[in-house]
Amino acid sequence: MEKAKVYFADFRATLTENLQQKLTRLLKTAGMGTIDFDKKFTAIKIHFGEPGNLAYLRPNWAKTVADFVRERGGKPFLTDCNTLYVGGRKNALDHLDSAYLNGFSPFTTGCHVIIADGLKGTDEAYVPVEGGEYVKEAKIGQAIMDADVFISLTHFKGHESSGFGGCLKNIGMGCGSRAGKMEQHNAGKPQVDPSPCVGCGMCTRICAHDAITITDKKAHIDHDKCVGCGRCIGVCPTDAIGCGYDESNIVLNRKIAEYTKAVVDGRPCFHISLVIDVSPNCDCHAENDVPIVPNVGMFASFDPIALDQACVDAVNAAPVNPDSLLRDAHERHHIDDAHDHFHAAHPDTNWQSALEHGEKLGLGTREYELIKI
Repeated sequence: MEKAKVYFADFRATLTENLQQKLTRLLKTAGMGTIDFDKKFTAIKIHFGEPGNLAYLRPNWAKTVADFVRERGGKPFLTDCNTLYVGGRKNALDHLDSAYLNGFSPFTTGCHVIIADGLKGTDEAYVPVEGGEYVKEAKIGQAIMDADVFISLTHFKGHESSGFGGCLKNIGMGCGSRAGKMEQHNAGKPQVDPSPCVGCGMCTRICAHDAITITDKKAHIDHDKCVGCGRCIGVCPTDAIGCGYDESNIVLNRKIAEYTKAVVDGRPCFHISLVIDVSPNCDCHAENDVPIVPNVGMFASFDPIALDQACVDAVNAAPVNPDSLLRDAHERHHIDDAHDHFHAAHPDTNWQSALEHGEKLGLGTREYELIKI
């Protein structure tokens, strides 16, 4: 396969070009303007940040991308799907509150915010995964699949399960509905925690397979009947139903790649990653730590695999920040010169598995040409 082109710009600014203008120049040079945006609904997938986290991308970056689309006649909207875990983004109302709290609103970004899988995370499209080994039909937020054009805008960072949170993680896990997220994280079926369960019966009413019963005012799931759709997770008012998070990190990464393929297949796509405030963990955390490396720059490509590989290479080539989790890991494990910052920070992860599987699926190539502007 021919090398993919990945375009790069550092974070240096001048008196005549600020960083938002530099990002616009990067998008133009990388060819994003060749996409036909005219009258096209354009999903811009971004992570709005869990309340309490300060490492997420500033809304100014989202405005730059949205303006780029709108200036070419497109109809952009910022989007994400609800979370599987309990937090500030588990339903559309809380999710919108969190997005607004962190600065994402039509007034700051120039476009609307839509939570793609709806009020309770159950508005989903079933999308075939061509060549999928683990997932045959991905559960993707409906609004994302309704879009004509798909753009990913990613905060590149570390991740405690996938090794790093990059383009594939933003798309594959981020675009999954609550049931889709469960399918990626969990090797089995939903489970009931009896302590918060109040026996309200909402889960029994949503289950299409009669797999849930109420006994002694507690829900019980018959896993022989359950198909693992996860809709009960979305409707439970006390968050008593959840998944076991028992999938291996390697399989998790491969499922993320397969979900990514479901999202991007069959329509124009473009991908942007900003390697800035490289926190050791996901923006889903309600806190963030010292960045593990200094800020690197902005990357853009039509190829999501090459984009993630280029960002990984750039981070691994960067020096370790003092007083960071990564420096602590180096000292704890007596590492003098680790070439893999992500594995050093989270030794139980295997980030290569996502890129290897994505390449196998035809998502792109790890071979790239880095073009600096």
